[in-house]
Amino acid sequence: MIDNELKKKKDCMGCHACLNICPQGCISMESDSEGFWYPAVDYNKCIECSLCVKACPVINKTTVNNEPKAYACFNNNEKIRLESSSGGIFTLIAEQIIDEGGVVFGAGFDYDFELIHSYVETKEELAKFRGSKYVQSKIGDVYHQVKEFLKKGRKVLFSGTPCQTAGLKSYLGQTYDNLLCIDIVCHGVPSPKVFNKYIDYRESSVSSTTRRIAFRLKDEGWKRYSVSFIFNNDTEYLQTFRQDLYMRAFLKDVCLRPSCYACEFKSLHRQSDLTLADFWGIQNILPEMDDDKGTSLIFVNSDSGHSILDKIKDKIIYKEVDINQAVKYNSTAIKSASYNSKRDKFFADLDSMPFDQLVNKYCSDRMGVVIKRKGKSLIYRLLKKIGLLRIIKGVYKY
Repeated sequence: MIDNELKKKKDCMGCHACLNICPQGCISMESDSEGFWYPAVDYNKCIECSLCVKACPVINKTTVNNEPKAYACFNNNEKIRLESSSGGIFTLIAEQIIDEGGVVFGAGFDYDFELIHSYVETKEELAKFRGSKYVQSKIGDVYHQVKEFLKKGRKVLFSGTPCQTAGLKSYLGQTYDNLLCIDIVCHGVPSPKVFNKYIDYRESSVSSTTRRIAFRLKDEGWKRYSVSFIFNNDTEYLQTFRQDLYMRAFLKDVCLRPSCYACEFKSLHRQSDLTLADFWGIQNILPEMDDDKGTSLIFVNSDSGHSILDKIKDKIIYKEVDINQAVKYNSTAIKSASYNSKRDKFFADLDSMPFDQLVNKYCSDRMGVVIKRKGKSLIYRLLKKIGLLRIIKGVYKY
């Protein structure tokens, strides 16, 4: 069965397709010592139907032959745009699906700050799906829920990582015209266990529980986004991403799932209808679309993707770009994260070391890198303070 077929942890990305398709309910997703989920089979219930193996998107790879188009764009609604990680495009697409009587699946935090996939049917509920969450989400039985809505004729928007989208498509086993899939340009998924350790560290530092977590506040701009915790004692932790302990570990690739270092789904030829990402490098390609409030990079991968984009085009600013030029600055679309040689030691010390000491031990930059980064930051802040930053951007634009 599936646990015997996937002999190495790097071959399983925890998509939950096997759990969803099992007719006996004998597959559970269990956390390993690093906090990542892997399938476990109860052989007392298993009837050896092999559906779990047939539903695995790694074992049964799908080849996509398409010619994706790339666009730079952002939402005309500045409030939604500023509340979003990049350009606020997901919200517009999700609202369109809801206007057409559909349902939207995405990842949001529950009350215990576990990231789970669920669905909403109203625009007011979309806020919980908005914004990046840098931790692996739990799919649960969501694929089964998607299928039930599709069979009833409801339009469904599913948003997730490329491997989660592949898991859904493999589970469904057929094409549905009423299904729209959005994936993201994914750097890799960190361990939920590491994330929980970080929450515990933050809460212990202020002697309070957490009320809200935001990974991508744009208080210092889109490119210098901040991580924010608001606690129930009405205090706030706020730090730029390069200084935040958790983001340092994430960006050093020290806490990612093993499969993320050799991702099977890094490609420009994707199973999703649309791919959303931050348009890093926009200042070099289309400086006129860079106001540091967030610009999205979209890959349109199918006719359905073109159709939904056409429906929202009056609500966005957009321009087609050369996809290869865009990928030049967004290489994680096609390249896996590099394996960090300190990863195993990081996880070995996870349970015994305070979180700040752990990150400082395994994720510190060389002194030269630190000095260079601080110099750039100082110049940026100075230019912004005296009003020259806007002038320089204007000159660069024209």
